[in-house]
Amino acid sequence: MPHVLPTIWMILCVHLICISTQLESTEFIYNGFHQADLYTDGVAKVLPEGQLQLTNGSRQNMGHAFFKKPLEVTSPESLSFSTHFVCALVPKPGFVGGHGIAFVLSASIDLSNADASSYLGLFNISTQGSPSSHLVAVELDTALSSEFDDKNANHVGIDVNGLTSIESAPAAYFSDIKGKNESIKLLSGDPIQVWVDYGGNVLNVSMAPLKNQKPSQPLLSSSVNLSETFPDREIFLGFSGATGTLISYQYILGWSFGGALDVTKLPRVPPHKSKTERPSTLLIFLFVLLAVIVLLVLVAASVYRRRKYAEVREEWEEEYGPHRFSYKTLYNATKGFHMNRVLGKGGFGEVYRGTLPCNGQIAVKRVSHHADEGMKQFVAEIVSMGNLKHKNIVPLLGYCRRKGELLLVSEYMPKGSLDQYLFHDDKPPFSWRRRLMIIKDIASALSYMHTGAPQAVLHRDIKASNVMLDAEFNGRLGDFGMARFHDDWADTATTAAVGTIGYMAPELATVRASTATDVYSFGAFLLEVTCGRRPVDPALSEERRYLVKWVCQCWKMASLFGARDLRMRGEISSEEVEMVLKVGLLCTNALAEMRPSMEEVVQYLNESLKLPDISLDSPGIGSFAPLIIGSTNTFSTSFYSSSSGNDATFLTHSIVDGHGR
Repeated sequence: MPHVLPTIWMILCVHLICISTQLESTEFIYNGFHQADLYTDGVAKVLPEGQLQLTNGSRQNMGHAFFKKPLEVTSPESLSFSTHFVCALVPKPGFVGGHGIAFVLSASIDLSNADASSYLGLFNISTQGSPSSHLVAVELDTALSSEFDDKNANHVGIDVNGLTSIESAPAAYFSDIKGKNESIKLLSGDPIQVWVDYGGNVLNVSMAPLKNQKPSQPLLSSSVNLSETFPDREIFLGFSGATGTLISYQYILGWSFGGALDVTKLPRVPPHKSKTERPSTLLIFLFVLLAVIVLLVLVAASVYRRRKYAEVREEWEEEYGPHRFSYKTLYNATKGFHMNRVLGKGGFGEVYRGTLPCNGQIAVKRVSHHADEGMKQFVAEIVSMGNLKHKNIVPLLGYCRRKGELLLVSEYMPKGSLDQYLFHDDKPPFSWRRRLMIIKDIASALSYMHTGAPQAVLHRDIKASNVMLDAEFNGRLGDFGMARFHDDWADTATTAAVGTIGYMAPELATVRASTATDVYSFGAFLLEVTCGRRPVDPALSEERRYLVKWVCQCWKMASLFGARDLRMRGEISSEEVEMVLKVGLLCTNALAEMRPSMEEVVQYLNESLKLPDISLDSPGIGSFAPLIIGSTNTFSTSFYSSSSGNDATFLTHSIVDGHGR
């Protein structure tokens, strides 16, 4: 027995020496951090006066500061320590609230993969709550996060491998005088003392204002086994701070481990200017300069806006008020005439799809012009044509004038133009029954314009690209950009023919347009729809180039039915096809006086009037030569889609001839 006691005494001495050596190696006192041996990252830095600043008042940033030498746990069972630090959380002027800081025990000083904001610069979405984090923290949190079950926006908590605290309480200190806890506002900007004590696997946290002694009772006390959390037995000590949309300045003024801080020697909390302070002369000058710049920008924007929506308005237009749209209305309706609203382009202008609250979907054609003469009469006729009422006519709603362009507004036809279904491969070709129905629709509309309207109207540009289709594929005659009233024009000189080559009557080279020239255009349109070919196609051989001659050639070969569009689907009546082709040849008769009226054409197509006997030897039948007139202007396109192929258009009786016709 006497030999056993010395042995036990020796073991105890060695153990005490190990514990003493362990604590001595990490013992330090920093009354300010000028000479501190710290590792910092992020925005953390030591300020010139010795304060350790964790965050600098910027958004979504974090900062860390660690004592470089780890605490080596050689004897986990007897591990104990005491640390004391003074911090200050200062709200940024103009901001409400901010995120807090944490005193950290970590297996690594590298927390660069952590997130700022509510994670306090300690974790991210994948490491939050993970045992592999190997991290214990005492959080001084100034933001309420329901995700982590926070008590309020001013609390202290003990965290192990995650921000859901194992123990937390509202920030407070125990007053020995009053015998109860007194609350502390963490985000007050005032220095706050914090003590963290560990021993016997119990972690205690105490806090108090700078002037107070350490309370006799801790705020938090929780069982924490550091040896399990840190199996590698190395613990780095430090601090973490972060900001998100909530911002504050975060400072550590002093820190001791195993020693006593002298709070009288700590650096002061850096001052932060509030918004109520009087601005400097430079700031006043900059503010005035900015105000002048803003004023100039507003004036420029106002001038730009006026020019952007500038219109040409004259007194005589007052009587057309209900038919006139403002440019701003049409600009907004078409999203600023955006390219993805373009329905078609051509020599006559561009067509855009738009939407108006009271009219629904509309089509807006922008027609360029460079003369003002005749504009009054031109607008008067456009407005009057807006009063045409027929189920197979696209309603013309009104107009707008702006500088060098005229904008014509009509109803929007959702199925586009007929030529898309005749000549575009991306559209299925129509059946004979539907083509015949559309032909009858347009014949009915044209007959109404010639004889049923209050005043006879000439369309002057009838072709497949100007025939629109409504939602039920009914044919509607559109594009009245070149339409004019049919009256006595004896006193007005003709300047040039108007229309599209292949659809223009030969007499237009010398005389004015008439109902007979409209009939000729309808005949060319009728052949175009039935044969699925344009009236003139330079890409074809000489004998097939001109549609009228080719149809006559098929008739001569006793195969008039063979001239039809071979792509047509469904049941086809050879008698109907031949009847329609003969009507087309009647209408394209080279002799104007031999052409039928549109009333007669409607009766032929409805088979309520017997077709006259005609043959290839009948006067004017099959005589065709393209009308070409030099020195003319392009001025035609579909109201909804551009005419394609080899169409060429010519201008007459337009704005430029001085008569607005």
